[in-house]
Amino acid sequence: MMEAYVETEVDFPRVQVGPNPQHLVLGLFTDHWFGTKEYLPSAALVELLTEFANTQASARAAIARLARRGLLEATKTGRRTFYRLTPDAARALEQTQRRVVEFRAGDRAWDGSWTTVLFSVPDERRDLRYVIRTRLRWLGYAPLYDSVWVSPHADRDQTVELLENLGVGHATVLRAEVTYASGPGDPLAAWDVGAIAARYEAFIAEHEPLLHRVERGQVGTAEALVARTNVKDAWLALISLDPELPEGLLPRPWPGRRARSLFAGVYDGLGPLAEARVRQIIARHDAALARMTRHRTTTSAPPDPTQGSTP
Repeated sequence: MMEAYVETEVDFPRVQVGPNPQHLVLGLFTDHWFGTKEYLPSAALVELLTEFANTQASARAAIARLARRGLLEATKTGRRTFYRLTPDAARALEQTQRRVVEFRAGDRAWDGSWTTVLFSVPDERRDLRYVIRTRLRWLGYAPLYDSVWVSPHADRDQTVELLENLGVGHATVLRAEVTYASGPGDPLAAWDVGAIAARYEAFIAEHEPLLHRVERGQVGTAEALVARTNVKDAWLALISLDPELPEGLLPRPWPGRRARSLFAGVYDGLGPLAEARVRQIIARHDAALARMTRHRTTTSAPPDPTQGSTP
């Protein structure tokens, strides 16, 4: 399954999208516990994870693994343990959240050029080759040829940073227009546009009934928390497939804009209800901390990293 976080040296778990409890912990922090340096009670995190059909044992194990990976840091008060995101994890997750809410929000301007990455990795470093390909795809690239990857929008500086962080010794990054291309040599052929459109249509078909229920006020707080998390996961999976190809290159009508509108309607519409459920659960463990729970929307400003209490 595609990794769903931006390039970072933070040790995120391999499975990043779906009901994986480690992923759920990170998502709960990102969506409801952002812009603060306060710690959350471990017992509250465990109870939140049980909302998603996880056992208490699997929830505790997931939290412990995240701490070992350096994604969570802990403090103790008596016999109680509290957790918060590490600064590096918080920064990486915030970048991913920005991508989530900005993706397909409008047709991005395109100058007709393609960012191109050429790299060479020895056969004995197949593990490195896998990581490069996975992370290039998350940045919006696709393979034109074996070790030639292209993207209409990918950030060159971010790409160079990725290659340097991974220690790729033989690589070139350039931005250029295509003078001639035929058949599979056309950069657009690097993507299966029909398959991407089909995934958007499937997303719409799966989640449109939920949007109608949200608009009619037919979703309760417990369901809202789970459904909102699930629709964000599904949206993350689409981001991993679609490099935001310019709409002028795509068949019409392109379903990406409609899918994004649906995502925003569900994510924003369920925000207050999901927040209420998270607040209710945290209040069972610490009423003061529960009052700090918030929800974010597709139009929320990013949190101010200078705000929040220190431990």
